[in-house]
Amino acid sequence: MDSNEKEVTIKIDGKELKTINGQTILQVAEKVGIEIPTLCYNEALEPFGACRLCSVEITDKRGRKKIVTSCNYPVFDGLVVETKSEKVFNTRQMLLELLLARCPNVKKIQDLAREYGVKEPSFFVGDPEEDCILCGLCSRVCEKVGVSAINFANRGIEREVTAPYHTISDDCVGCGACAIVCPTDSKRLRENTYPMLEDDMREAEEQFLQGKRHEELGVYQEIFAGKSSISGQDGGMVTALLLSGFRKGLFDVAIVVRRSSGYQAEAFIAESADDILSAKGTKYSRVKMMSKIGELVENGKRKIALVGTPCEIRTGRRIQQQLLSKYPDLEITIVGLFCFEAFDYKKLKDTTKRILDVDLDKAEKTQIHRGKFIVDIDGQEHSAKIKEFHDAIQGGCAYCNDFVGRIADVSVGSVGSKEGFSTVIVRSNRGKNLLENVDFIKGEVVKEDIIRLVNFKKNRAEKSFAPILKGKPN
Repeated sequence: MDSNEKEVTIKIDGKELKTINGQTILQVAEKVGIEIPTLCYNEALEPFGACRLCSVEITDKRGRKKIVTSCNYPVFDGLVVETKSEKVFNTRQMLLELLLARCPNVKKIQDLAREYGVKEPSFFVGDPEEDCILCGLCSRVCEKVGVSAINFANRGIEREVTAPYHTISDDCVGCGACAIVCPTDSKRLRENTYPMLEDDMREAEEQFLQGKRHEELGVYQEIFAGKSSISGQDGGMVTALLLSGFRKGLFDVAIVVRRSSGYQAEAFIAESADDILSAKGTKYSRVKMMSKIGELVENGKRKIALVGTPCEIRTGRRIQQQLLSKYPDLEITIVGLFCFEAFDYKKLKDTTKRILDVDLDKAEKTQIHRGKFIVDIDGQEHSAKIKEFHDAIQGGCAYCNDFVGRIADVSVGSVGSKEGFSTVIVRSNRGKNLLENVDFIKGEVVKEDIIRLVNFKKNRAEKSFAPILKGKPN
């Protein structure tokens, strides 16, 4: 036993037992097989006590009794706990009546209410389609993931979980953590955030892609190495594809990423070939670009291209799915970029200075190749192992399981191709159409190199999600 851990004696439902000082009542009860209902609890997250369904009755050393939430109430020596007293039953019954009044059609609430003799609420029900109990699990797990795209807004009966300003979230990475932990499978918070679990990915593949399914690489029609006549990142294929799309009229505008000041990157709406050429090169940063889709659609644009990393592709597809019901003529062409992880600008700048002793803002080109982060300045190459830049990774990357942009029309990256070439994965008829009339040299791809990183990223995401999945109540 740790020297800082003190053993205490408590009593739960008449059973005396020894435990460690500071553990919560719920933790102790679970260890001895005493069931306490919960909705807003996940052992991987900081307890919040929002639903209060885990309420129990305690008696302290002075004989004083009160109702507390067991998920965040620490035990102490001499504590007496009742989990099934009349007062506890009545408290939970009242809470479930309130929850049922708020979410009358949520099966989990209905089942719990029935256990406590509540068949229907005795007071006014607002929106019968409401399915969010405001437990806060989604916002807490989003913070844990390192994104913090959602939180509570407003007070009283208007309280809700949403993205800032009720607009399309530029921070959501589509990891699906909020959907995983939600006790009621709520759809309410999904208006401005875009969780994409495996079933959602498969649905998007069926809706937008055409080709054969590969277990690791996803749906695709063709995979090859390409080198265009355009000077750009690797084979310059992304720039070539976008220029082709403009010429063919597949889209009127393209949302791309370009450097702003120094090495900082920003989302940019390209409306011409010159705009596209100004955005050449990979920036290895996640930028706020999803709101641009909403802006363009509101301004009457219906043919849009989007270039982004897998997390941006996921959210872009989800936004497209939602907007199609209102704008059936909306066409979005997506070019996905291979991505193992993205970097925070300030952290990357500081890390680059510390490790390579160069100013990232002066970089003419950056590249991740064969396990190294490479910076070109004044014609000189500076590099170090990519693992040395771990602390500069943006939040959410460890929870992403997509390396190759599975639901893009075309995916492009350097892995699998020889130096100076880009790997191109054509995933849809739209992507195939985009490639027509593109002038490029074709080469072979080593699929095994790509698959190795695909599986590595999947395994990393599974490991990151494991505590959250394990922490879900049965």
